[in-house]
Amino acid sequence: MARSPAAATRRALHRIRGLRPVRGVRGIPAAPRSLLRRYRARHPRPVVELVHQPHPVARAIGLVAVVLLGAWLGLLIVGSVRAPVGPMDTKMTLRPSLTGGTKINVSPLGALELDSHTAPIRLDVDVDQLDPARAQALVDHPERLSGLQDEVARDVEHGTADLAIRSCVAVVSGATALGLAVYRRPGRALAAGGLALTLLAASGATAYATWNPKSVLEPKFSGLLSSAPSVVGNARSIVTEFDVYQKELARLVTNVTKLYDVTSTLPTYQPDPSTIRVLHVSDIHLNPASWKIIASLVDQYRISVIVDTGDTMDHGSAAENAFLDPIKDLGAPYVWIRGNHDSKTATQKYLSDKKRFKNVHVLDEGKAATVAGLRFAGTGDPQYTPDRSTVAQGDPAERMAGLRLASAVRDQEAAGTPVDIALAHEPVAAKEVDGTVPLVLAGHIHHQETQVLPLGTRLRVEGSTGGSGLRAVDNDDGDPDPVEASVLYLDRSTKRLQAWDEIRLGGLGLTTAEVSRHLPKENQPGATPSPSAPSGSP
Repeated sequence: MARSPAAATRRALHRIRGLRPVRGVRGIPAAPRSLLRRYRARHPRPVVELVHQPHPVARAIGLVAVVLLGAWLGLLIVGSVRAPVGPMDTKMTLRPSLTGGTKINVSPLGALELDSHTAPIRLDVDVDQLDPARAQALVDHPERLSGLQDEVARDVEHGTADLAIRSCVAVVSGATALGLAVYRRPGRALAAGGLALTLLAASGATAYATWNPKSVLEPKFSGLLSSAPSVVGNARSIVTEFDVYQKELARLVTNVTKLYDVTSTLPTYQPDPSTIRVLHVSDIHLNPASWKIIASLVDQYRISVIVDTGDTMDHGSAAENAFLDPIKDLGAPYVWIRGNHDSKTATQKYLSDKKRFKNVHVLDEGKAATVAGLRFAGTGDPQYTPDRSTVAQGDPAERMAGLRLASAVRDQEAAGTPVDIALAHEPVAAKEVDGTVPLVLAGHIHHQETQVLPLGTRLRVEGSTGGSGLRAVDNDDGDPDPVEASVLYLDRSTKRLQAWDEIRLGGLGLTTAEVSRHLPKENQPGATPSPSAPSGSP
């Protein structure tokens, strides 16, 4: 079949460009060799460069780096679970680590580390908050403390199982996604995901093989917890002994009160039904047994108002706030001032919520309130010792707070509303109101004291109604601190102190209880009443 001249020309030029010898084409003469040489000189053949292939070891290192980075990103983004552990809500996460172990973060108190296992992964447990319902259930049913250890173990087991599944998904997804982004080959990406799963399984097997359950008995503390590791104490003794401790104290206070009601061992002062009865408590320090004791005293003594002179908490953290919830069910108004272990921004703010605590009256900076027929004025402690970033100012700061309180008391008297009882946490601050008020109440020193100050004001210092807190449960140095509280009897018309009962309960392991009645000198049999002092002074 004859070809057109144009087609023949294109074929000839194609052969010239391909640098192949050109044969004669029908209608086109053969290209001269001189023309081929000139064309090749102007259009040399392209040089094919050989791509350098990396060494297999380098390729393996690169793949491992991609796997580790992808697995870490996967854990960081989705590799955590939220799980309840006892009365706490927690967040569990696996993190890459050279040493392994378990880290429990209790914000803002600090953290404790457990040498629980040796593996390239670490278990982080962040305690978000105490669940009010579950915490209240423990307070209302102390018998559950005996099973708390098993409950926590089950919760941790379920949480770690969920975490293991979620971590596998996170690790494989992260490594596969990063492998696909780097290599752009599905086969390489799947290899990265498989290697990530293998590494995680090997790490889990290593952690299981090196698991040390006794590590919980030897934690390492950091942050605020490092200053008071005895708060945690020996978990075994607290769980096994605290149940008995709490039940015995509540039973003792009820029985001993009934005993004194039917005997004549107390002085002959008999309060009439109109007498105002003030229950003075202080320095509870997170001891949940205190609420049972206070509730029993309110019922037995027909208390008109409860006064708490501070240190209700141990660290003043928001995580401790749920501990305060039983106050609203104590059956009496509750007047409270801040101690040096109570936070102004956490503890005081929580108690000031009138929607939550309708019976609580928080006094600070000389604020006054009339409760149960008595006029109270109080100030919170100017120092907050759990916060190490705050420089302790010592007695000068306490005296300055007391002077401001005294000035507020004088202002109340000038306004025609004289104060009957002043409140300060530290006795150093309380002494500054001498001469301005008949009675001032304080705490802080963990033992009871009573004295009449030079200008006539009576100072009553309460002991620790919490027996110095839960740390005393695990006290191996001597006798446990006693639980102390006082009932003050005040005349409804004169608002003056007529008598007071000091209540002292033995600490853990001590089945003792004492109730001692005291009368001011002017109220003792045969005494001559003291001349009436100016308004605002005893």
